[in-house]
Amino acid sequence: MKTIDDLLAGGVAGRRVLVRADLNVPLDGDRITDDGRIRAVLPTLTALTNAGAAVVVCSHLGRPKGEPDPRYRLAPVATRLGELLSAPVAYATDTVGESARSTVAGLAAGQVALLENLRFNPGETSKDAVVRGEFADQLAALADVYVDDAFGAVHRAHASVAEVPSRLPAYAGYLVQRELSVLQRLTTDPATPYVVVLGGAKVSDKLAVIEALLPKVDRLLVGGGMCYTFLAAQGHEIGQSLLEPEMVDTCRELLARAGDRLVLPVDVVAATAFAADADHTVVEVSQIPADRQGLDIGPATVARFADALRGAKTVFWNGPMGVFEFPAFAAGTRGVAEAIAKVDGLTVVGGGDSAAAVRALGIPESHFGHISTGGGASLEYLEGKPLPGLVALEAAA
Repeated sequence: MKTIDDLLAGGVAGRRVLVRADLNVPLDGDRITDDGRIRAVLPTLTALTNAGAAVVVCSHLGRPKGEPDPRYRLAPVATRLGELLSAPVAYATDTVGESARSTVAGLAAGQVALLENLRFNPGETSKDAVVRGEFADQLAALADVYVDDAFGAVHRAHASVAEVPSRLPAYAGYLVQRELSVLQRLTTDPATPYVVVLGGAKVSDKLAVIEALLPKVDRLLVGGGMCYTFLAAQGHEIGQSLLEPEMVDTCRELLARAGDRLVLPVDVVAATAFAADADHTVVEVSQIPADRQGLDIGPATVARFADALRGAKTVFWNGPMGVFEFPAFAAGTRGVAEAIAKVDGLTVVGGGDSAAAVRALGIPESHFGHISTGGGASLEYLEGKPLPGLVALEAAA
Protein backbone atom coordinates (compact mmCIF):
# COMPACT_ATOMS: atom_id res chain seq x y z
CA MET A 1 0.00 0.00 0.00
CA LYS A 2 1.05 3.60 -0.52
CA THR A 3 1.88 5.61 2.59
CA ILE A 4 1.56 9.21 3.68
CA ASP A 5 5.27 9.67 3.03
CA ASP A 6 4.61 8.81 -0.62
CA LEU A 7 1.88 11.44 -0.63
CA LEU A 8 4.02 14.10 1.02
CA ALA A 9 6.87 13.43 -1.39
CA GLY A 10 4.57 14.33 -4.27
CA GLY A 11 3.36 17.50 -2.57
CA VAL A 12 -0.01 18.28 -1.01
CA ALA A 13 0.06 22.08 -0.77
CA GLY A 14 -3.36 23.47 -1.66
CA ARG A 15 -4.96 20.02 -1.93
CA ARG A 16 -7.87 18.79 0.18
CA VAL A 17 -7.09 15.58 2.07
CA LEU A 18 -9.84 13.46 3.60
CA VAL A 19 -8.43 11.70 6.68
CA ARG A 20 -10.41 8.79 8.10
CA ALA A 21 -9.53 8.88 11.79
CA ASP A 22 -10.72 6.80 14.74
CA LEU A 23 -11.94 9.43 17.18
CA ASN A 24 -14.30 7.04 18.95
CA VAL A 25 -13.43 8.35 22.39
CA PRO A 26 -15.30 7.65 25.65
CA LEU A 27 -17.60 10.48 26.71
CA ASP A 28 -19.18 11.43 30.01
CA GLY A 29 -21.81 13.79 28.66
CA ASP A 30 -19.70 16.31 26.73
CA ARG A 31 -16.52 15.48 28.63
CA ILE A 32 -13.92 13.26 26.95
CA THR A 33 -12.59 10.86 29.58
CA ASP A 34 -9.70 9.46 27.48
CA ASP A 35 -8.27 11.38 24.51
CA GLY A 36 -5.73 8.70 23.53
CA ARG A 37 -7.27 8.10 20.12
CA ILE A 38 -7.25 11.80 19.31
CA ARG A 39 -3.58 12.08 20.25
CA ALA A 40 -2.76 9.03 18.12
CA VAL A 41 -3.79 10.73 14.87
CA LEU A 42 -1.93 13.99 15.55
CA PRO A 43 1.32 13.04 13.71
CA THR A 44 -0.59 12.46 10.47
CA LEU A 45 -2.67 15.62 10.78
CA THR A 46 0.34 17.75 11.70
CA ALA A 47 2.41 16.44 8.78
CA LEU A 48 -0.39 17.24 6.35
CA THR A 49 -1.12 20.74 7.67
CA ASN A 50 2.58 21.61 7.83
CA ALA A 51 2.81 20.60 4.16
CA GLY A 52 0.02 22.99 3.26
CA ALA A 53 -2.91 20.62 2.85
CA ALA A 54 -6.48 21.50 3.78
CA VAL A 55 -7.44 18.56 5.99
CA VAL A 56 -10.96 17.15 6.30
CA VAL A 57 -11.20 14.69 9.19
CA CYS A 58 -14.01 12.16 9.45
CA SER A 59 -14.77 9.57 12.13
CA HIS A 60 -17.49 7.58 13.84
CA LEU A 61 -18.37 7.79 17.52
CA GLY A 62 -20.40 5.15 19.33
CA ARG A 63 -23.21 3.21 17.68
CA PRO A 64 -25.95 5.59 16.53
CA LYS A 65 -28.58 3.97 14.31
CA GLY A 66 -27.91 5.75 11.03
CA GLU A 67 -29.43 9.05 12.13
CA PRO A 68 -28.36 12.02 14.28
CA ASP A 69 -28.18 11.28 18.00
CA PRO A 70 -27.12 14.12 20.32
CA ARG A 71 -25.31 11.66 22.60
CA TYR A 72 -22.77 10.94 19.85
CA ARG A 73 -22.09 14.36 18.35
CA LEU A 74 -18.43 15.04 17.59
CA ALA A 75 -18.50 18.64 18.86
CA PRO A 76 -16.45 17.82 22.03
CA VAL A 77 -13.91 16.03 19.82
CA ALA A 78 -13.58 19.06 17.54
CA THR A 79 -12.88 21.23 20.57
CA ARG A 80 -10.26 18.85 21.99
CA LEU A 81 -8.63 18.32 18.61
CA GLY A 82 -8.26 22.07 18.24
CA GLU A 83 -6.64 22.28 21.67
CA LEU A 84 -4.13 19.56 20.81
CA LEU A 85 -3.33 21.09 17.40
CA SER A 86 -3.13 24.59 18.92
CA ALA A 87 -5.32 25.78 16.07
CA PRO A 88 -9.08 26.09 15.57
CA VAL A 89 -10.86 23.13 14.00
CA ALA A 90 -13.90 23.94 11.87
CA TYR A 91 -16.85 21.71 12.74
CA ALA A 92 -19.44 20.61 10.19
CA THR A 93 -22.80 19.73 11.71
CA ASP A 94 -23.51 17.05 9.09
CA THR A 95 -21.53 14.43 7.18
CA VAL A 96 -21.93 15.25 3.48
CA GLY A 97 -24.67 17.91 3.49
CA GLU A 98 -24.65 21.68 3.17
CA SER A 99 -22.69 22.25 6.37
CA ALA A 100 -19.98 19.78 5.31
CA ARG A 101 -19.70 21.23 1.81
CA SER A 102 -19.54 24.85 2.97
CA THR A 103 -17.12 24.07 5.83
CA VAL A 104 -14.76 22.25 3.50
CA ALA A 105 -15.04 24.98 0.85
CA GLY A 106 -13.98 27.54 3.45
CA LEU A 107 -10.78 25.75 4.44
CA ALA A 108 -7.48 27.40 3.63
CA ALA A 109 -4.13 25.64 3.27
CA GLY A 110 -2.98 24.25 6.62
CA GLN A 111 -6.44 24.33 8.21
CA VAL A 112 -8.48 21.42 9.60
CA ALA A 113 -12.20 20.63 9.60
CA LEU A 114 -14.06 17.80 11.31
CA LEU A 115 -17.22 16.32 9.82
CA GLU A 116 -20.09 15.17 12.02
CA ASN A 117 -20.30 11.52 13.10
CA LEU A 118 -20.18 9.30 9.99
CA ARG A 119 -22.67 6.88 11.52
CA PHE A 120 -25.33 9.59 11.56
CA ASN A 121 -25.63 8.75 7.85
CA PRO A 122 -27.18 5.33 7.09
CA GLY A 123 -24.84 4.91 4.12
CA GLU A 124 -21.77 4.48 6.32
CA THR A 125 -22.73 1.07 7.71
CA SER A 126 -25.41 -0.02 5.22
CA LYS A 127 -25.33 -3.62 4.04
CA ASP A 128 -26.76 -2.39 0.72
CA ALA A 129 -23.77 -1.89 -1.60
CA VAL A 130 -25.59 0.78 -3.62
CA VAL A 131 -26.46 2.88 -0.56
CA ARG A 132 -22.96 2.46 0.83
CA GLY A 133 -21.44 3.39 -2.52
CA GLU A 134 -23.53 6.54 -2.84
CA PHE A 135 -22.33 7.74 0.56
CA ALA A 136 -18.73 6.94 -0.40
CA ASP A 137 -19.19 9.03 -3.57
CA GLN A 138 -20.39 11.99 -1.51
CA LEU A 139 -17.48 11.71 0.94
CA ALA A 140 -14.95 11.40 -1.86
CA ALA A 141 -16.37 14.52 -3.54
CA LEU A 142 -15.19 16.58 -0.56
CA ALA A 143 -11.51 15.95 -1.20
CA ASP A 144 -8.72 15.27 -3.70
CA VAL A 145 -6.87 12.62 -1.69
CA TYR A 146 -7.71 10.03 0.99
CA VAL A 147 -5.60 8.97 3.99
CA ASP A 148 -6.69 6.15 6.29
CA ASP A 149 -5.32 6.60 9.80
CA ALA A 150 -8.19 4.80 11.58
CA PHE A 151 -6.57 1.51 12.51
CA GLY A 152 -9.37 0.83 15.00
CA ALA A 153 -11.83 0.72 12.09
CA VAL A 154 -9.88 -1.12 9.35
CA HIS A 155 -11.71 -4.37 10.16
CA ARG A 156 -15.05 -2.74 9.25
CA ALA A 157 -16.41 -2.92 5.68
CA HIS A 158 -17.89 0.56 6.00
CA ALA A 159 -18.14 3.22 3.31
CA SER A 160 -15.47 5.55 4.70
CA VAL A 161 -13.05 2.65 5.23
CA ALA A 162 -13.55 0.17 2.40
CA GLU A 163 -15.23 2.19 -0.37
CA VAL A 164 -13.65 5.65 -0.50
CA PRO A 165 -10.12 4.31 -1.30
CA SER A 166 -11.39 3.16 -4.70
CA ARG A 167 -12.58 6.70 -5.49
CA LEU A 168 -9.53 8.79 -4.55
CA PRO A 169 -5.74 8.34 -4.47
CA ALA A 170 -5.42 6.47 -1.16
CA TYR A 171 -2.63 6.27 1.41
CA ALA A 172 -1.99 4.76 4.84
CA GLY A 173 -1.36 7.25 7.66
CA TYR A 174 1.37 7.06 10.28
CA LEU A 175 -0.81 5.37 12.90
CA VAL A 176 -1.91 2.59 10.56
CA GLN A 177 1.70 2.03 9.53
CA ARG A 178 2.88 1.90 13.15
CA GLU A 179 0.15 -0.54 14.18
CA LEU A 180 0.90 -2.86 11.27
CA SER A 181 4.62 -2.78 11.95
CA VAL A 182 4.08 -3.97 15.52
CA LEU A 183 1.50 -6.63 14.64
CA GLN A 184 3.76 -8.02 11.94
CA ARG A 185 6.42 -8.55 14.60
CA LEU A 186 3.88 -10.60 16.60
CA THR A 187 3.02 -12.82 13.66
CA THR A 188 6.38 -13.16 11.89
CA ASP A 189 8.94 -15.03 13.97
CA PRO A 190 8.32 -13.29 17.34
CA ALA A 191 11.12 -13.42 19.88
CA THR A 192 10.57 -16.15 22.47
CA PRO A 193 9.44 -16.83 25.12
CA TYR A 194 6.18 -15.47 23.66
CA VAL A 195 3.42 -14.95 26.23
CA VAL A 196 -0.15 -13.89 25.42
CA VAL A 197 -2.50 -12.57 28.12
CA LEU A 198 -6.23 -12.63 27.31
CA GLY A 199 -9.11 -11.30 29.36
CA GLY A 200 -12.48 -9.79 28.67
CA ALA A 201 -15.95 -11.20 29.04
CA LYS A 202 -16.47 -14.04 26.59
CA VAL A 203 -14.53 -17.02 25.30
CA SER A 204 -16.56 -16.84 22.09
CA ASP A 205 -15.15 -13.37 21.38
CA LYS A 206 -11.57 -14.62 21.66
CA LEU A 207 -11.89 -18.21 20.38
CA ALA A 208 -10.53 -17.47 16.91
CA VAL A 209 -7.46 -15.66 18.24
CA ILE A 210 -6.85 -18.44 20.80
CA GLU A 211 -6.95 -21.00 17.99
CA ALA A 212 -4.58 -18.90 15.88
CA LEU A 213 -2.07 -18.11 18.65
CA LEU A 214 -1.98 -21.36 20.60
CA PRO A 215 0.50 -23.08 18.24
CA LYS A 216 2.82 -20.04 18.38
CA VAL A 217 2.98 -19.14 22.08
CA ASP A 218 4.93 -20.48 25.04
CA ARG A 219 2.22 -19.46 27.52
CA LEU A 220 -1.36 -18.24 27.13
CA LEU A 221 -2.70 -16.69 30.33
CA VAL A 222 -6.49 -16.42 30.65
CA GLY A 223 -8.27 -14.08 33.07
CA GLY A 224 -11.33 -11.84 33.01
CA GLY A 225 -14.88 -13.06 32.68
CA MET A 226 -13.87 -15.61 30.07
CA CYS A 227 -11.81 -17.62 32.56
CA TYR A 228 -14.91 -18.94 34.33
CA THR A 229 -16.03 -20.98 31.34
CA PHE A 230 -12.55 -22.56 31.30
CA LEU A 231 -12.80 -23.21 35.04
CA ALA A 232 -16.20 -24.85 34.50
CA ALA A 233 -14.57 -27.01 31.82
CA GLN A 234 -12.09 -28.14 34.48
CA GLY A 235 -15.01 -29.25 36.63
CA HIS A 236 -15.13 -26.33 39.07
CA GLU A 237 -18.35 -24.87 40.41
CA ILE A 238 -18.29 -21.17 39.52
CA GLY A 239 -21.31 -19.85 41.41
CA GLN A 240 -22.94 -16.88 39.70
CA SER A 241 -19.86 -16.07 37.61
CA LEU A 242 -20.12 -15.36 33.90
CA LEU A 243 -20.55 -18.60 31.95
CA GLU A 244 -21.00 -19.53 28.30
CA PRO A 245 -22.47 -23.02 28.62
CA GLU A 246 -22.20 -23.69 24.89
CA MET A 247 -18.42 -23.09 25.07
CA VAL A 248 -17.60 -25.50 27.89
CA ASP A 249 -16.82 -28.43 25.60
CA THR A 250 -14.69 -26.19 23.38
CA CYS A 251 -12.73 -24.98 26.42
CA ARG A 252 -12.24 -28.56 27.58
CA GLU A 253 -10.80 -29.45 24.18
CA LEU A 254 -8.50 -26.42 24.19
CA LEU A 255 -7.22 -27.32 27.65
CA ALA A 256 -6.46 -30.86 26.52
CA ARG A 257 -4.64 -29.63 23.43
CA ALA A 258 -2.67 -26.86 25.15
CA GLY A 259 -1.48 -28.73 28.21
CA ASP A 260 0.49 -26.49 30.57
CA ARG A 261 0.79 -23.73 27.95
CA LEU A 262 -2.71 -22.51 28.85
CA VAL A 263 -2.57 -20.99 32.34
CA LEU A 264 -5.75 -20.34 34.36
CA PRO A 265 -6.42 -18.53 37.66
CA VAL A 266 -5.94 -20.39 40.94
CA ASP A 267 -7.91 -17.86 42.99
CA VAL A 268 -10.51 -15.16 42.31
CA VAL A 269 -12.24 -12.28 44.06
CA ALA A 270 -15.81 -13.49 44.60
CA ALA A 271 -18.49 -10.83 45.16
CA THR A 272 -22.12 -10.91 46.26
CA ALA A 273 -23.19 -8.76 43.31
CA PHE A 274 -21.92 -6.95 40.24
CA ALA A 275 -21.50 -3.63 42.03
CA ALA A 276 -18.66 -1.36 43.11
CA ASP A 277 -19.58 -1.70 46.80
CA ALA A 278 -20.42 -5.43 46.80
CA ASP A 279 -19.11 -7.55 49.66
CA HIS A 280 -16.23 -9.67 48.37
CA THR A 281 -13.57 -12.13 49.41
CA VAL A 282 -10.65 -13.98 47.84
CA VAL A 283 -11.28 -17.69 47.34
CA GLU A 284 -9.56 -20.56 45.57
CA VAL A 285 -11.16 -21.46 42.24
CA SER A 286 -12.40 -24.71 43.76
CA GLN A 287 -14.22 -22.83 46.53
CA ILE A 288 -16.35 -20.21 44.75
CA PRO A 289 -19.59 -19.92 46.78
CA ALA A 290 -22.81 -20.72 44.94
CA ASP A 291 -24.25 -17.27 45.64
CA ARG A 292 -21.17 -15.27 44.54
CA GLN A 293 -19.59 -14.26 41.25
CA GLY A 294 -15.96 -13.79 40.34
CA LEU A 295 -15.15 -10.18 39.45
CA ASP A 296 -11.34 -10.29 39.46
CA ILE A 297 -8.41 -12.67 39.61
CA GLY A 298 -6.88 -13.11 43.06
CA PRO A 299 -3.39 -12.28 44.37
CA ALA A 300 -2.05 -15.83 43.97
CA THR A 301 -3.09 -15.72 40.31
CA VAL A 302 -1.41 -12.35 39.83
CA ALA A 303 1.78 -13.89 41.21
CA ARG A 304 1.35 -16.94 38.97
CA PHE A 305 0.84 -14.80 35.87
CA ALA A 306 3.75 -12.52 36.81
CA ASP A 307 5.99 -15.59 37.10
CA ALA A 308 4.89 -16.75 33.63
CA LEU A 309 5.68 -13.30 32.23
CA ARG A 310 9.11 -13.10 33.83
CA GLY A 311 11.75 -13.62 31.16
CA ALA A 312 9.33 -13.21 28.24
CA LYS A 313 10.69 -11.51 25.11
CA THR A 314 7.33 -10.91 23.41
CA VAL A 315 4.01 -10.18 25.15
CA PHE A 316 0.58 -9.44 23.70
CA TRP A 317 -2.17 -8.44 26.13
CA ASN A 318 -5.83 -7.99 25.25
CA GLY A 319 -8.60 -7.76 27.83
CA PRO A 320 -8.71 -6.80 31.54
CA MET A 321 -8.41 -9.38 34.29
CA GLY A 322 -11.50 -8.17 36.13
CA VAL A 323 -13.97 -5.32 36.48
CA PHE A 324 -11.20 -2.73 36.75
CA GLU A 325 -13.73 0.12 36.56
CA PHE A 326 -14.63 -0.76 40.17
CA PRO A 327 -11.62 -0.01 42.44
CA ALA A 328 -12.30 -3.07 44.60
CA PHE A 329 -11.85 -5.31 41.56
CA ALA A 330 -8.95 -3.56 39.80
CA ALA A 331 -6.00 -5.21 41.58
CA GLY A 332 -5.77 -8.13 39.17
CA THR A 333 -5.60 -5.95 36.07
CA ARG A 334 -3.16 -3.60 37.77
CA GLY A 335 -0.90 -6.44 38.92
CA VAL A 336 -0.76 -8.06 35.49
CA ALA A 337 -0.22 -4.68 33.77
CA GLU A 338 2.68 -3.92 36.12
CA ALA A 339 4.21 -7.34 35.44
CA ILE A 340 3.96 -6.76 31.68
CA ALA A 341 5.50 -3.30 32.08
CA LYS A 342 8.60 -4.92 33.62
CA VAL A 343 9.17 -7.27 30.68
CA ASP A 344 12.45 -6.68 28.83
CA GLY A 345 11.14 -7.23 25.32
CA LEU A 346 8.33 -6.25 22.96
CA THR A 347 5.15 -5.59 24.96
CA VAL A 348 1.94 -4.84 23.06
CA VAL A 349 -1.29 -3.75 24.71
CA GLY A 350 -4.03 -4.76 22.29
CA GLY A 351 -6.32 -1.77 22.42
CA GLY A 352 -9.88 -1.52 23.72
CA ASP A 353 -10.44 -2.06 27.43
CA SER A 354 -6.79 -2.98 28.01
CA ALA A 355 -5.60 0.41 26.78
CA ALA A 356 -8.32 2.12 28.80
CA ALA A 357 -7.24 0.19 31.89
CA VAL A 358 -3.60 1.27 31.51
CA ARG A 359 -4.67 4.92 31.43
CA ALA A 360 -7.35 4.60 34.12
CA LEU A 361 -4.95 2.89 36.52
CA GLY A 362 -2.31 5.55 35.98
CA ILE A 363 0.39 3.23 34.62
CA PRO A 364 2.73 5.26 32.36
CA GLU A 365 2.18 4.38 28.71
CA SER A 366 5.94 4.66 28.17
CA HIS A 367 6.35 1.43 30.18
CA PHE A 368 4.89 -0.54 27.26
CA GLY A 369 6.34 -1.05 23.81
CA HIS A 370 3.09 -0.26 22.01
CA ILE A 371 -0.49 0.49 23.01
CA SER A 372 -2.82 -0.25 20.12
CA THR A 373 -5.80 1.94 19.28
CA GLY A 374 -7.76 -0.98 17.83
CA GLY A 375 -8.66 -3.97 19.98
CA GLY A 376 -10.97 -5.65 17.47
CA ALA A 377 -8.70 -4.87 14.52
CA SER A 378 -5.65 -6.20 16.38
CA LEU A 379 -7.40 -9.47 17.22
CA GLU A 380 -8.66 -10.00 13.67
CA TYR A 381 -5.19 -9.30 12.27
CA LEU A 382 -3.67 -11.88 14.62
CA GLU A 383 -6.40 -14.33 13.60
CA GLY A 384 -5.19 -13.93 10.03
CA LYS A 385 -8.41 -12.39 8.73
CA PRO A 386 -8.27 -9.99 5.77
CA LEU A 387 -9.14 -6.51 7.05
CA PRO A 388 -11.38 -4.57 4.60
CA GLY A 389 -9.65 -1.23 5.14
CA LEU A 390 -6.20 -2.67 4.45
CA VAL A 391 -7.47 -4.67 1.47
CA ALA A 392 -8.90 -1.44 0.03
CA LEU A 393 -5.61 0.44 0.48
CA GLU A 394 -3.69 -2.36 -1.18
CA ALA A 395 -6.14 -2.49 -4.08
CA ALA A 396 -5.90 1.29 -4.51
CA ALA A 397 -2.11 1.04 -4.79
